[in-house]
Amino acid sequence: MTVRPLAGLTPIEQRRESVTTEVARKLLDYLLAGRFQPGQRLPGERQLAEALGVGRSVVREALKSLTLLGLIEVRQGSGTYLKSAESDLLPQVVEWGLLLGAKRTRDLVEARRHLEVVVAGLAAQRRDADALADLEAQVARMRAADPDDPDAFVAADVAFHLRIADAAGNETLYQVMASVRALLQVWISRVMRGADARFLETAHEHELIYEAIRDQDDAAARSAMEAHMESAYIRLGSTLTDDGQAVLLSVPAGRG
Repeated sequence: MTVRPLAGLTPIEQRRESVTTEVARKLLDYLLAGRFQPGQRLPGERQLAEALGVGRSVVREALKSLTLLGLIEVRQGSGTYLKSAESDLLPQVVEWGLLLGAKRTRDLVEARRHLEVVVAGLAAQRRDADALADLEAQVARMRAADPDDPDAFVAADVAFHLRIADAAGNETLYQVMASVRALLQVWISRVMRGADARFLETAHEHELIYEAIRDQDDAAARSAMEAHMESAYIRLGSTLTDDGQAVLLSVPAGRG
C-alpha cells in the first residue's frame, strides 16, 4: 500500500497509551496547528489512516472524540469539517489530560505567565473608566466569595484577567489571551479547590494589580502581576501529583 503523507502528521510509533487516544492527540495537534480554518474540510478517514499508519476504525473513533469536544463536525455525504478551534469542553480536556500533551500544557502555562505581565503594563497605560469599574467590581466579587463556593471566586478571577487583556487595547494580545482561556479556567479552578486555597490573599494580589492599573503605573502593574503569577505558580504546584490527570499540568515553577 502506498502511504500518502500529510504535512504535519506522522505515523504512530509508540504504544504507551491506547492507540485511539494517541491518534486523537495527534489529530488535535494537527487541527490546531493553523493548517485549517473553521469550516474547512479535513482529509478523509482513509488518507488520515494512511498518514498515521493505523486502521480506519481507529481514526473513526478518534474523530468521534473530537466531534464530542465540538472541534469538528461530520456532514453526512460531505465529509468532516473543522468546527471551531475553541470548544466549550476544552477545559475538561486539559483537566483530564486526554488529548493535550505535557509539553503543550507547559508551553501554555509559560506563555500565560509572560502574557499576563505584558498586558498588565499596557492596561495601566490605556485603561479607561469603564475598565477600572469592571476590575474593581471583580476584586470585590473575589473578596465576597464564600470559600465553600469556589466557583464564584473562579468566575471573578477569570473575568478580572480577561478584562485586563481587553483594557490593554491590543486586539492581537487579547485574542491570544482568549485562546488560552481554557488553561486559565483550569489553572484557577484547580488552585481554588485545593487545600492551599487562600481566597483573601489571592484577592489582595489582584487588588494590588488593580491599584497599579488605576494609578497608571505600568511598572508597578507589571511587577504586581509578575509577583501574582509566581505565587500562583507555586500554589498550582501544590495541587499537582505525579500520576493521573494532574501530571499533565506539572510545570517548572504560579494560580489564577
